[in-house]
Amino acid sequence: MSAQQDRFVHDRLPPREAWPQLRYDFPELQFSGRLNLVEELLDKAPAKGWGDRPLLRSSRITLSYAEVRERVDRICRVLTEDLGLVPGNRVLLRGGNSVAMALAWLAVTKAGLVAVATMPLLRALELGDIIDKAQPVAALCDIKLLDELEVARRDHTALRTVVPFNTLDAPGSLAVLSAQKKGGFAPCPTDADDIAMMAFTSGTTGKPKAAVHTHRDVMAACEAWPRHTLRATPDDIVVGSPPLAFTFGLGGLLVFPMWAGASVYFPDAPYSPESLVRTINEVGATICYTAPTFYRQMAPFAREHGVGKLRISVSAGEGLPDATRQLWKQASGIEMLDGIGATEMFHIFISSAGADIRPGAIGKVVPGYTAKVVDDDGNEVPRGTIGKLAVIGPTGCKYMDDPRQANYVKGGWNYPGDAFMQDDDGYFFYQARADDMIITAGYNVGGPEVEDALLRHPAVAECGVIGKPDEERGMIVKAFCVLKPGHTGDAAMAKALQDHVKASIAPFKYPREIEFVASLPRTETGKLQRFKLRQS
Repeated sequence: MSAQQDRFVHDRLPPREAWPQLRYDFPELQFSGRLNLVEELLDKAPAKGWGDRPLLRSSRITLSYAEVRERVDRICRVLTEDLGLVPGNRVLLRGGNSVAMALAWLAVTKAGLVAVATMPLLRALELGDIIDKAQPVAALCDIKLLDELEVARRDHTALRTVVPFNTLDAPGSLAVLSAQKKGGFAPCPTDADDIAMMAFTSGTTGKPKAAVHTHRDVMAACEAWPRHTLRATPDDIVVGSPPLAFTFGLGGLLVFPMWAGASVYFPDAPYSPESLVRTINEVGATICYTAPTFYRQMAPFAREHGVGKLRISVSAGEGLPDATRQLWKQASGIEMLDGIGATEMFHIFISSAGADIRPGAIGKVVPGYTAKVVDDDGNEVPRGTIGKLAVIGPTGCKYMDDPRQANYVKGGWNYPGDAFMQDDDGYFFYQARADDMIITAGYNVGGPEVEDALLRHPAVAECGVIGKPDEERGMIVKAFCVLKPGHTGDAAMAKALQDHVKASIAPFKYPREIEFVASLPRTETGKLQRFKLRQS
């Protein structure tokens, strides 16, 4: 029976017939009815021999699993005793990647509350949309990010209480309040299908969608890609740039390391490409998570400084151009571990590592999941044919109170919105976002393929490719290019890039129009916002 007294989220889940199929095909995916993910990952760590091992690291502090549990328990008491929160209440979390943010997320979830993490760069208007949707009754907020939240709070009275963190001495701060508490907080006896978190999609247009994940979902994700592909060990030290508010970051930089008994290093300030390479060397990091664009920008610094003990470079969040994969391999000596996941699925469901990596492919389906490439009617297409990706597994899309559920889940399958091709050996090759496929004069052209070709030219630092409406061809391929210093974006350069693409891939795919720009629009997680390019 559910322990969550506040049924706000439960009551707004899609009807069961609109849910995706959820399959638990392996023994490790079988969980008991009562399940609290923080109890599993943190409270049970000492029994696995990890109690004294480091978990959360920064330049100022290193906390063992046992010490993290003690601090989490104190915060749980603040949430339940001082703030009077009850299981099922939503708690908005606002902060960058830090030890304090990780402690806050773990405490909210352990107490049976629903974590609603938000991207640090969101402004008051965007925060207001999330508050409207989630109706959080309290917020834990980095003191440096309070201003925008306070502006949003004035117009959204559901948010009653805001407690600042990342400050040690401010009256009413989380540190001051929790220091007055004792530990020993018993984890909320949540049901496996009780709500652990709401993950708001970064979105491209329209109102954000709230993807809901249960305690079972998060633990099932731990037993899929981390177990079968990543294979981290307790000796691993993990670093990376994805925000904890993004499921790529939450999994890679908190939940999955805890599942493996590993530790995570959080920086004092957001990473730059150079500072991430320096941190890898200084702290002895062995696993790194970031987006392809960041790896491309890190490559010259990796070539200059080396990458120390780094053994795994995980790339996700957007398509990985093979040119970037090869650039990073040449600079670091490490073969990129690529993967595709989704906020709606929590994390990565197609990936390959080690000897299973095939050039140009993202990989094979992760054990526990099933994937296929289908046509518009949901019928699987022949191997080697481009179509839409459809996935089922132990996690799946459950939007809260959103008619767009019907767009994502069809016939029990999740449709992440990507165009793919699968070869005869089962490898999946990313083509484009389904709505980014360019159809020009009857030919299908994937923007990322053209981007990869452009990135192989020594003058190109970054690029984005879209389809531009054209009366004669329906669409033409248009490229937006950021050039490296010392190169001029003129007609001669445009011609050189066009010729380069024609020589690299099928000539009909070349960009008939090239616009040189100073920068490309990206989300906070590094994804290229092609919709903004189309609007320009």
